[in-house]
This record gives sequence, structure tokens and C-alpha cells, in this order.
Amino acid sequence: MAIVTGAGRGLGRSHALALAQHGAQVVVNDLGGEPDGTGSDPTVARLVVDEIRAAGGEAVASAHDVSDSASAREIVRLAVDTFGGLDVLVNNAGILRDRTLAGMTDEDWDTVVRVHLRGTFACSRAAAVFWRDWAKKTGAPVDGRIICTTSPNGLYGSFGQTNYIAAKGAIASFTLGAAKEMIRYGVTVNTVAPAATTRLTEGLMPEELVEKFAPAFVSPIVVWLASLQSAAITGRTFDVRGNRIAVVESWRIGSEILHDEPWDPAALGDVVPDLVAKAAPTPNDSGYVDPEQN
Repeated sequence: MAIVTGAGRGLGRSHALALAQHGAQVVVNDLGGEPDGTGSDPTVARLVVDEIRAAGGEAVASAHDVSDSASAREIVRLAVDTFGGLDVLVNNAGILRDRTLAGMTDEDWDTVVRVHLRGTFACSRAAAVFWRDWAKKTGAPVDGRIICTTSPNGLYGSFGQTNYIAAKGAIASFTLGAAKEMIRYGVTVNTVAPAATTRLTEGLMPEELVEKFAPAFVSPIVVWLASLQSAAITGRTFDVRGNRIAVVESWRIGSEILHDEPWDPAALGDVVPDLVAKAAPTPNDSGYVDPEQN
């Protein structure tokens, strides 16, 4: 039994279809809004449900708003009431409101952060409560999965997206903490950072990459992370684009220096540049270090 948010189009639709193809019963959640988060259309989720059922699978539609806590609980309740439980939550819903920092409004910031970050939190919390209560009731691990969605932009940065980058980067960090908490119930938490051709990236993807970066290239890792085979993997982020899957290395201590007394700020002028020079260079927006930086 799986929930996929933002499953009406693009990556979410691909994930929902792939999970159903591999035997999962799926709650197809999508508010049916525009790319900037405005509006709603419940038929968007229903069309994907129709596709799954036409192929012989089982699915039910949800047009709930993932960023609303009560609605997030209803999504989980729908899965439990319809299919008898919950095994997998795929947090995929997202929007874009790109602006430069100087031109960004409070609404641009709040709306993007609410859908991406609060939506991930609200749905994950609802699922966590269900799994915690189930583990306490049965006295056995639940073997559940939370799969979040960050972005290469959220990990490596990009221009004109500080709201999106902040939300997506926070989701990667959220994964680290949630994984440490949920393992006691037998639940893993991992994140994918996909680069894919969707309506959010329409017009931004170079023409030669449109087919190579189809959503179907991303869904296999999501299906695998949802499976029993992934039980030993948690707290990880996977950069997925085209035919490449890469493990993203987490925050870690780089070059360092010790000092017995509090530093004199003036003395740091000789210390900090040397530390930075010894540290690994900042990666480019593809996650790699440019050769000229070495």
C-alpha cells in the first residue's frame, strides 16, 4: 500500500504507475493545481487512477492539500481505510515560483516552502504516527518506507530559486533526522534528487536531454527504495538523472585546525583561507567539481 503525492503528472504520475505495475495498491494524491500552486482540479488524480485500473492495478484518488495537516492525516486514513494499511509514502508534491532574492515576495517564499517542506513534514508525520501506533499495538516492526524528493538545485544551488533551494535542501536534511527517529519502528527514510523533464522544467531542459531525462528513468529507484530489498538503506540521498544513479555524500567535516585559546579574529586572516584552500571545492550545479578547481 503506497501513497504518492503530486502524482497527477510528471514524476509523481510515473512513480504511481511504476509502483502499481509492481503490485502496489496506490493512493494517487494531487491537488491538481497550476505549476505555481494556484487553483485545483480533482480530475488530475482521477485520470491516473483510471490508468492504473485499466492496467489491472488498484488505486484511489486524493485531491487533498499535502501542506495542510488535517488533509495529510486524511490521505493516510484514505490509504488505511481503502487498502487496510500503509507501507510506503512517496513525498513528491511541489511547485515553483522562481524569483531573484531581491525580487522575491513573502508569498513566493511562503507558498513554495509550504508545499515542498511543510507538505513533506505533514505527510511524513501522519504516516509516522500511524506506524508508531501500529508498532506499539503489534509489538513488531512495520517495515515501512518514506521516500522524499529533493532536487539537484536544492543540493548544489541555482540562480533565482532561493525559496525552492531552501525548501529542497531542508528536505535532504529532514531525511537525516527522520531516518534516525523512524528506524526504531522499522521504517526507512531516503530521498531522491531527480533531474527530469516535467511541466516544472518545461522550457528549461535542453532539447537533447528531454527524452534522456524522462521521468521513467527516475521511478525505478523509487520502486526499489519502496521494496523489501532496501531495508538496510536509510538516511541516504540519491541523485538520479537519465541513466545515472549516484549517492550524494552528506555534510561532513573537512579541513580543520585546533587552537587552545579563543581565536583572535585578526589571526583568522591567516587561518581561514588556508582551511578553505585545503577543503574540497564547492561542486557545480551538476554535483561535480569542475576540473579547473582542483
